[in-house]
Amino acid sequence: MKRNLKDYGLLVLKGMGMGAADVVPGVSGGTIAFIVGIYEELIDSIKSINGASLKLLFTGKIAAFWKAINANFLLSIVTGIGISIFSLAKVITWLLTDHPILVWSFFFGLVLASTWFVSKDIKRWDWKTILSYIVGIVIAFYITVATPAETPSNLFFIFLCGAIAICAMILPGISGSFILVLLGKYFYIMEAVKTFNIPVMLVFICGAAIGITSFSRVLSFALRRFHDITISVLAGFMLGSLNKVWPWKETIETYTDSHGIVKPLVEANIMPNQLVWEAVALMILGYAIVYFLEKLSMKTAE
Repeated sequence: MKRNLKDYGLLVLKGMGMGAADVVPGVSGGTIAFIVGIYEELIDSIKSINGASLKLLFTGKIAAFWKAINANFLLSIVTGIGISIFSLAKVITWLLTDHPILVWSFFFGLVLASTWFVSKDIKRWDWKTILSYIVGIVIAFYITVATPAETPSNLFFIFLCGAIAICAMILPGISGSFILVLLGKYFYIMEAVKTFNIPVMLVFICGAAIGITSFSRVLSFALRRFHDITISVLAGFMLGSLNKVWPWKETIETYTDSHGIVKPLVEANIMPNQLVWEAVALMILGYAIVYFLEKLSMKTAE
């Protein structure tokens, strides 16, 4: 696909949207990729980083390697994700601590709208797609109610966390950040990002690189051979994950961060009890943004 400088600037912005979502435990960067219309190209581009393309790199055929992996596209997306993660890590964690209802409300509307628009991509509804949809809902819901584990902080486990979390980050509806919460390493990794703990960040990135290049092949194959069933599962993931992004919660278990501040670790959903109108307005805003992006992507496709 031929793109100009403006197109790549837009891709950076889309990557920033993915990065901002990935920082929030409960919202997936894959959801944003679906919303902005780059999901399948992203998966195929990542999949293209394989033995054949790496051979081009190691034999000095840099231009051929660059074209083979759609590197301009990938570099734009990764740049945007990186900008968001490093610039928004402190802001998002502060917002989640000080204004959680408003943040979750916006993302609730965004994910709800995304579920609807992704479901529209299913060309034929039959018992297979309906069953796949239900399976996706059940898996995502189970993940959102699972209890975070106590886990080690050695570099090998951080590598595994990177490999596992990145797979979730490219799945719409399943948040890589929330997977890190379940693995007991979300706040550990966020602290590493905020303090520029280079060894931890490098090991995590290496695990993520191995995980995403391996898992993208599975996703690409599934989207190509079983498109409707795969989309059904992904849409189910998104619907099932709404349990996690429900704005009103009560704290069941807390943890103390490295600065001695007590923060929620395990929460349960409750009925709306405060900031109801503000929350509803932000839900509508999140839904409207997805609607606008969907219409914009349809117009661009035409």
